Amino acid sequence: MQGNGTEVTAADIARLAGVGRAAVSNWRRRHADFPKPVGGTETSPAFALSEVEEWLRDQGKLAEVPLKERVWQQVTGHPEGPVTALVHTGCALLLLHERPLTWLELSAVPDDGELAGILSGALGEVLTPRFGPPGGPAVPRPRPAEILPSVPLLRGATELAADLGARQTFEFLLARHLDANPRQYTLTPGELAELMAELAGPARSVLDPACGTGALLRAAATRPDQELYGQDSSGELAALTALRLALRTGSTVRTAPGDSLRADAYEHLRAEAVLCHPPFNERNWGHDELAYDPRWEYGFPARTESELAWVQHALARLEDGGTAVLLMPPAAASRRSGRRIRADLLRRGALRAVIALPVGAAPPYNIPLHLWVLRRPGKASVPPQLLLVDAGRLVPEGRSGFDWAAVRTAVIDAWRPFDRTGQTAERPGLSRSLPVIDLLDDDVDLAPARHLPPPAAGGGAAELTAVREHLGETLRLAADLTPPLAEEARPARWPLTTVGELARGGALVLRTGGNGPHARVLTDHDVLAGTAPSGTLPETGEPAVLVEAGDVVVPVLGGGGIARVIDEETAGAALGRNLTLLRPDAAALDAWFVAGFLRSTANSRQASSYASTATRLDVRRLQLPRLPLDQQRRYGERFRALAAFEDALRRAGRLGERLVRGMYDGLTDGTVAPD
Repeated sequence: MQGNGTEVTAADIARLAGVGRAAVSNWRRRHADFPKPVGGTETSPAFALSEVEEWLRDQGKLAEVPLKERVWQQVTGHPEGPVTALVHTGCALLLLHERPLTWLELSAVPDDGELAGILSGALGEVLTPRFGPPGGPAVPRPRPAEILPSVPLLRGATELAADLGARQTFEFLLARHLDANPRQYTLTPGELAELMAELAGPARSVLDPACGTGALLRAAATRPDQELYGQDSSGELAALTALRLALRTGSTVRTAPGDSLRADAYEHLRAEAVLCHPPFNERNWGHDELAYDPRWEYGFPARTESELAWVQHALARLEDGGTAVLLMPPAAASRRSGRRIRADLLRRGALRAVIALPVGAAPPYNIPLHLWVLRRPGKASVPPQLLLVDAGRLVPEGRSGFDWAAVRTAVIDAWRPFDRTGQTAERPGLSRSLPVIDLLDDDVDLAPARHLPPPAAGGGAAELTAVREHLGETLRLAADLTPPLAEEARPARWPLTTVGELARGGALVLRTGGNGPHARVLTDHDVLAGTAPSGTLPETGEPAVLVEAGDVVVPVLGGGGIARVIDEETAGAALGRNLTLLRPDAAALDAWFVAGFLRSTANSRQASSYASTATRLDVRRLQLPRLPLDQQRRYGERFRALAAFEDALRRAGRLGERLVRGMYDGLTDGTVAPD
């Protein structure tokens, strides 16, 4: 595969060679023949990929750059930027996907300039039928001069697709780009997108007026005869969404660039379903120029109520009886400036459900977002009830994340009977249907938690008694596990080795996490808190790293000092981001011995580095003493006992908090007597 002058950073070089960033810095200092920077800045220099490859091979540090990494480096080093590179790559992969023989013939053309001319015409024959006539689609046919710089990248990407598949290759590259630029994009997690699509139900035509990277339309794409419409203020995202959908489905795909509120590309569309994750808290949404817009059937939104503008836009693009599901900030359910619009949505039967999600369901992750389910009123009678669900209560004790399957089950079990009959059985603290007339007061406050009857405090007095007994047993266990005082000894002077040396010698395997997707993901917070796997990972096109019993997992952010030995219950989960896995050879290393010594404060301090306000642990630099296996096991048993003591303390803390909270709730709501 030909090069294209791609530049790489020190972090990219470290990834290519499978080493830490510090190793690259050492190479630059120690080797006079290390490639000189060709760009970048003094603090973040860039190097020519071809020169770096040659140097790494000459030093015996690299046999060959993996094809995935080479293609990714060509994406990031594209002269027109990574997004243009991704769009051109998506076009070529779509051609390969739909007309593999055509691409096979084209790829045999040796000259890049000649190939660019022929390829431009061939792409037009694929893009126009899929995305619309020239001048209209979000993915116009690239001209030969535009696509010429991308030809080496396209050769590599299609070669990679021979192994991964066209769709998986595009998903891998797009996921890498999104992961490398987290602040540029507001993403909708896959589990949330699937829940929103399920609430909307199967639909022949689906619109997302703020489509972003296309997560909601991907979740809704379940039938081959669908029509999928998307619009985004970023033309680049509209193009990426179109290509992503076209590689995934044979449905009609139409996306358009532009602000849906100010420049609606689908003014005459009436879809069966609308899914939307709109931008939140936008003051400049078009309040001044859209005052007389016909979409404001339920009232003209205030300048501070951009979300209610998106709600009415979604309703205006639905056919009668069609369903819209929007992700909303919780303030939209209670702000006084929006109470008149909320009241009219209720009176006319347009708002059908408000569902509070757990904290962390989607960005911004620090607040419990809401889902609004709306239906465009038809000629049928207006339903007199509103469904209210508070799924935030489903976060288990001591967990940082939550079980998406439990959230989905609770929400769908409440929504389906309500959707059929207009009512649902009341579940205290979780869900109920409420007469609309009861909500039409001065505030029209639709926050679910304010209208749901509370569950019995801690499950009632009997449950609190059980919690108290469990707490007593845990405290007794913690007392039994309290480590005995050790005899005073002189500091040891063991011969030391590093994790990096052990990995090179085959005594352990070193892996990093962050690929997916997977149903159970062990996060860095799970490791720090000692809780069960609770996270999720996006689809990256790469297999997840699954943990096994006996593995040692170390968080690399936050200063170190933590290492967790994987047990049978956690085994099989995927390794999350910012975690490093050490898999010791049981014939050479005891897992508990490794984990115990890795937790040494001095060990973590000497292996840590600092970047701005973050502390990062270079796991390869962590040290272990060279001890015989029988002596390792003696230390390992002691470290195992300390870990059990630590778990008991955590359990006691959680049970104590639960008992105190339950007692306060029980005394204040009358379910527990003061005597």
